Amino acid sequence: MLEAELIVAAVQMEPLFGQTEENVAKSIEKIEKAAKQGARVVVLPELCNTGYMFQSRSEAFELAEPVPSGATSQLWIETASRLGIYLVAGITERDGSKLFNSAIITGPDGYMGTYRKLHLWGDEALYFHPGDLGIPVFDTPLGRLACHICYDCWFPEVWRLQAMQGAELICVPTNWVPIPGQDPAREAMANIVVMGAAHCNSVFVVAANRTGMEREQPFIGQSLIVSQTGWPVAGPASVSEEETLIACINLAEARRKRNWNDFNQPLRDRRTDIYDEMLGSGLSRHWI
Repeated sequence: MLEAELIVAAVQMEPLFGQTEENVAKSIEKIEKAAKQGARVVVLPELCNTGYMFQSRSEAFELAEPVPSGATSQLWIETASRLGIYLVAGITERDGSKLFNSAIITGPDGYMGTYRKLHLWGDEALYFHPGDLGIPVFDTPLGRLACHICYDCWFPEVWRLQAMQGAELICVPTNWVPIPGQDPAREAMANIVVMGAAHCNSVFVVAANRTGMEREQPFIGQSLIVSQTGWPVAGPASVSEEETLIACINLAEARRKRNWNDFNQPLRDRRTDIYDEMLGSGLSRHWI
């Protein structure tokens, strides 16, 4: 039985490039503050332990750590266990000779799994391997959680495959940057993408972006928490300030309201006589 209400948090912070110990210490302070406000699920930005703007593969390799045995993972695992929360945090991962832009998923009972970014943005492809762990969904007493990272948001297949596996809450560590042609008076295109995906798949989304400037690259902040209707329930956050968004959501209610009206339920209404039910992924079908 799902809990009636669940408090979630998106931590918007500015990591400093290469200062891993300081970044992780700051993240733990922010996690603790969110937990004191009742948050049971906390999401941190993409690559928030190291920073993002690598200039060489060797630089990225030197800063990367194994997951879950590395120092950063162990600190986050201990923090989630001590606070009794679920934590999704972006991390620079080393696995043998390979590097991945990853997120660790850990909870009250310890490490749960790793998500590796599937779709690499820009010169990430010079440093990281594309994710090779598929599209996992994690069972918890709170509901079914899933994750993807930044540019993965632009691929509707990821959202849909998570929803078809019963995901109810999608956690998105991200490092959104300005989009060419963006009107600064309007909300970020990334927010529109997330809102549309939440609406089309009837899922809640917690998207934690970073802010600040790193090696001449600005980041746009505007973290947000979105309900299954597609409308934000917290945020967007500031463009330039560190900020933690807190929202109370109801995953059980979301599951009951996947029907938009007496006739339409978008996951049920798919034309699986025309296209493959699981988009050819080989994943097994769960709920709709």
